Amino acid sequence: MSDVIELRALRVMAIVGVLPEEREREQPLVIDLDLERPFREAAVSDDVVATTNYADVLALAEGVVVEGHFLLLETLAHRVAQAVLSFDVSIESVHVRVRKVRPPVAQDVGSVGVSCTLRREP
Repeated sequence: MSDVIELRALRVMAIVGVLPEEREREQPLVIDLDLERPFREAAVSDDVVATTNYADVLALAEGVVVEGHFLLLETLAHRVAQAVLSFDVSIESVHVRVRKVRPPVAQDVGSVGVSCTLRREP
């Protein structure tokens, strides 16, 4: 079992969805990321160079979401996961959760969302 870097509740305004109003105006999304990677060396040395800089990962994820204009949350989550795996070869797997916090549905629901996990191919 590897170590995990947890990034919680990245709030992003983005175009995502299939309804006409979702294509015309940004809506709030919340994104969680779990990066599975060893960080013992960083823990022992207390050196940021020996781990994944989470500020860089957050900026990368935000860029993918904002620039994507995706129809589906499923596509958005998968593209973020692909980008994170490509960003740092030390990351063994990434779990991405994306939620619409004001979904365009009639029911009173806190959020709707999806999650996916991608693992690095050996």
